[in-house]
Amino acid sequence: MPTVLIHIMNEDPVVGEVEKLPDSTDTVVTIKNPRRKDGKDLFFLEANVTTAIWPIGRLVLIEVLPSAEEEIIGFVRE
Repeated sequence: MPTVLIHIMNEDPVVGEVEKLPDSTDTVVTIKNPRRKDGKDLFFLEANVTTAIWPIGRLVLIEVLPSAEEEIIGFVRE
């Protein structure tokens, strides 16, 4: 389950997990365990909310964060 950082217009970024990355035809993004980058609860959601749905039109950017099992390979100079 990919972890994403979504940037919402005029709001702080939200971190959460998605079942699958959105397609170009999707109109909403469903985020599980939505939270702030520092892990705290979002002030505009109830404390017991585990899933939130945002319309794509409100999003500026979706970043896919590397998971712990992924290995990131950068440029290597020999």
